[in-house]
Amino acid sequence: MRVELDEPKCVAAGQCVMAAPDVFDQRDEDGVAVVLEEHPAAELPDGVREAVAVCPAAAIRLAER
Repeated sequence: MRVELDEPKCVAAGQCVMAAPDVFDQRDEDGVAVVLEEHPAAELPDGVREAVAVCPAAAIRLAER
């Protein structure tokens, strides 16, 4: 799977970081999410799927390989 972030839609809520801290982080200057791992390891999909589900701006999506 590939993680895609629509950065302009991000509202800096940080829900993705709490759900999948190995895959997401936030910029210090404005809190906007950043993708640390565009192609997360096989053992991480549940947290990544949770991040997609809890994002208040619907700024994250998964693209299957």
